[in-house]
Amino acid sequence: MALDPMLLEILACPDDKGPLYYFPTEDSLYNPRLRRRYTITDDIPVMLIDDAETVDDAEHERLTALA
Repeated sequence: MALDPMLLEILACPDDKGPLYYFPTEDSLYNPRLRRRYTITDDIPVMLIDDAETVDDAEHERLTALA
């Protein structure tokens, strides 16, 4: 199930407060500036910095190409 468009409009990275890319097929939100991916679990974005995944160069390139 996709996230509500109204929710996506207000979601921001909890670290730099910037916008995020949404990847519904991967259940994730991505901050390209910090190379940080936040998971979506049971349709709830997990916006905890400590739980975010920092991606490597190859994954960053793949995600930005999809955006």
